[in-house]
Amino acid sequence: MSAGLHAHVVVQREHFTVEVALQVAVGETVAVMGPSGAGKSTLLQALAGLQSLDAGEIAVEGRVVDRVSKPRVRTPPMDRGVVLLGQEPRLFPHLTVRENVAFGPRAAGADVRAARSGADDWLARVGLPGAGDRMPRDLSGGEQQRVAVARALAASPRVVLLDEPLVALDPETAGDIRRMLREQLASTTTVAVTHDAADAVALAERLIVIESGRIAQSGSVREVLAAPASGFVASIAGVNRLVGVADGGGWRRGEMRLTSADAASRALALVDGAAIAAVFRPGDARVDGGEQSWSAVVTRVEPTLGGVRVHTDAGAVDLSLDAGAGAGDVVRLGIDPALVRFVAVG
Repeated sequence: MSAGLHAHVVVQREHFTVEVALQVAVGETVAVMGPSGAGKSTLLQALAGLQSLDAGEIAVEGRVVDRVSKPRVRTPPMDRGVVLLGQEPRLFPHLTVRENVAFGPRAAGADVRAARSGADDWLARVGLPGAGDRMPRDLSGGEQQRVAVARALAASPRVVLLDEPLVALDPETAGDIRRMLREQLASTTTVAVTHDAADAVALAERLIVIESGRIAQSGSVREVLAAPASGFVASIAGVNRLVGVADGGGWRRGEMRLTSADAASRALALVDGAAIAAVFRPGDARVDGGEQSWSAVVTRVEPTLGGVRVHTDAGAVDLSLDAGAGAGDVVRLGIDPALVRFVAVG
């Protein structure tokens, strides 16, 4: 892996310790997801130099910028070559858009004319050509976030940290900026904290899931989402994950039994009694009494754009029309074995 960001972050929090080892190559984007309070923001704050380490080491392009040792190594945030882009653009309200973007290069000693010319180039790259003379107060929220991206990248950072920068934007604007970020971060070492699986898929090559301060799952984005190792990952992937045991080449939980047509899944189910989870999409399940079916008790029903999602004590199912089921009702669910996967439970 080419030298980019190498970090072993250990930070003691009130109820648990955040301990995450992270390596990101130059030009790679790694997404970080996890439940609220899992330690994602603590990780970013430590990488940015805004949170002291209790142990560990952080190196940027081969240069150690933070290490708990004697003597202590700790490079100030401004000298790390790391920028943190958060949910709020935090533009300087008294400076024009051009001067906001030129701020980083000018602070680093660049010629005023060159810094302003570079700022105009960056504004064009993020979709705001000719906006240099405007003031931040005259921009929409999406435009302000584009300027914030231009300002961050104009400083030529070695590492970019994204802390849910799209969460406050409407879906259309977020989609536009997501595409722009993908293009502009192609040659930059990036760590992106997000709560949205769409961000992870669009921006990142790898996904790290943090739960209670530790890495619970990691791998390529699509692999992690396709084989969720926890209920949290299943929720962000939008799939059912039902924990049971291998039994006779299939999956069993109580009286509920499922089989899979997937070869890797069948191999997992060969050891009777092994803990495995059955994974399938709510949209692939159906309400009927097919060959592979089971009884379930409805726990709640919620509207969706295409109909309703019926949640039960044994998985959820998406329906195009309201079947009239309510909490407490017993329904019969079924699914084709070709649409079921088994994953190991660690």
